[in-house]
Amino acid sequence: MKNIINRFIRGSIVACSNIVTLSVVKGWKSRVNQYYTIWLRREFRALGKGAGICRPIYLEGGKYITVGENFQCDQRLRLDAIDRYKENRFCPEIIIGDNVTIQKDCHIGAIQKLSIGNGVLIASKVYISDHSHGEFNSENLQLPPERRSLSSKGPVTIENNVWIGEGVVVLPGVTIGENSIVGANAVVTKSIPKNSLAVGNPAVVIKIIN
Repeated sequence: MKNIINRFIRGSIVACSNIVTLSVVKGWKSRVNQYYTIWLRREFRALGKGAGICRPIYLEGGKYITVGENFQCDQRLRLDAIDRYKENRFCPEIIIGDNVTIQKDCHIGAIQKLSIGNGVLIASKVYISDHSHGEFNSENLQLPPERRSLSSKGPVTIENNVWIGEGVVVLPGVTIGENSIVGANAVVTKSIPKNSLAVGNPAVVIKIIN
């Protein structure tokens, strides 16, 4: 029976593909995402005008998340504002400015504060977090990672007009200065001054424009 159903679905898709053009399908997806964004609006503390969210989005703690105008994100964005983990309580805040674009499969999480300025472009598979599972010490090493308390070394700030490349990791306590570019697959462990180009693991500044 399962094989019959699968053959029927595949046949239906082939038949539809001969009738409906790709541009029509894209139009349908765009309309669905418009309605999806409207439905999600109530889940955020604030979501500015002109926002466009592609489904699906994985959202935790939306009441702590403020998003500016003309925000655009592609599929599978994960936004976590965590106010509780096991016996610990937190006061998280995520602030995303105007005209921010985030590509596919990104993960942004906070237990303290994480802010993204205006005009920021974030490529796919980027991870930005202000916290980690416990501190690296002998006491924590006696516990499985999942049982360690969440801890933060400080807020994360990404200033205006920053471009973050594919696969970048931004760790706690970091500020990325305005107009900076972070190259693909870099791991940002320390703050980056404005107007900088940073690459590598750990990320180092290789050029500054004054």
